[in-house]
Amino acid sequence: MLASTLVLIALLCAGVFIPVPYAEMSPGPTVNTLGDARGEPVLRISGRKTYPTSGHLNMTTVRVTGADYRMNLVEAVYGWLGHDSVIVPHDTLYPDGKTEEQSTQENAEEFSQSQESAKVAALKELDIPVTSRVVVSTVVKDSPSEGRLHAGDVIRSVDGTAVKKPEDVAALVTEHEPGEKVTFTVVPAKEAAAAEKAGREPEGTEKVVLTTEKAPEDDRAIVGIQAGTDHTFPFEIDIELADVGGPSAGLMFSLGIVDKLTPGEMTGGRFVAGTGTIDDAGEVGPIGGINMKLVGARDAGATYFLTPEDNCASAASDTPSGLTLVKVKTLADATKSMDRIRTGDTADLPTCSAK
Repeated sequence: MLASTLVLIALLCAGVFIPVPYAEMSPGPTVNTLGDARGEPVLRISGRKTYPTSGHLNMTTVRVTGADYRMNLVEAVYGWLGHDSVIVPHDTLYPDGKTEEQSTQENAEEFSQSQESAKVAALKELDIPVTSRVVVSTVVKDSPSEGRLHAGDVIRSVDGTAVKKPEDVAALVTEHEPGEKVTFTVVPAKEAAAAEKAGREPEGTEKVVLTTEKAPEDDRAIVGIQAGTDHTFPFEIDIELADVGGPSAGLMFSLGIVDKLTPGEMTGGRFVAGTGTIDDAGEVGPIGGINMKLVGARDAGATYFLTPEDNCASAASDTPSGLTLVKVKTLADATKSMDRIRTGDTADLPTCSAK
């Protein structure tokens, strides 16, 4: 008996003091995109007529343990046995030794990009024109572009061929061999920023000749920039939400913007939550931690959950009681489903299945 007791004590001590390579995901807070957060409107639109809204269009979040937190065995077992949290390998959340600071920065950048795409998708859904242009997003240190091209430069053409989307830039550069010259026609970032502030199209192009170099991972020719898309909106749309990162709120931001810019109340007073990335064309993409978001939405009071099509099977395998999963692939799908929810005509509502 004494030996068994000592072994048990030793095992308990090991469980408490020995760290294990796992992290925890649990339901995070939900925020109504139609309402306020910390006393400030989540969505603020000026320069365009807006309409009253009601009900909830809640974005959902997942809370995760930090990169530096070292879980012990007892905590891991407790999490495995619980239902409202998930224990995952630490590298799933922080791959390649990524620090918490790096992860936070990456999530902030993704969140900012998701806001821009949400605005573009919403205005396109409403047939409101948005001006888009290809720009230099980042310049790699010690690359041929450092000091020659700058973040915010508008890229008009590469070797005289007009570019219409960011992918065009890489395609045109890689037509060269490393060591060859490539010519960029750009509008400098300062001129582009001044034009946007004045509400006009940027002008005054410059030619920048760069010598390509070999990519570190293969034989492609590169110049050391990341191209992206910048937009000019016909009126001001501000999204204010602190301490949230990642791209998964895009769909719910878009719906909130559409609701505020159209007569009538999209929700009909109902409590709808959801998640999903969104691109400029309104395509809804999958996200991580879907089951934790379902729990958070249910606990907040949601009765419908807008679910990316690619997350449907996982979500439907463990759906909280009282929550209807609505399958969405595009923003247009989501608005049509919201019409059915608002009117109560839900017989043909596209729902998720576990198959």
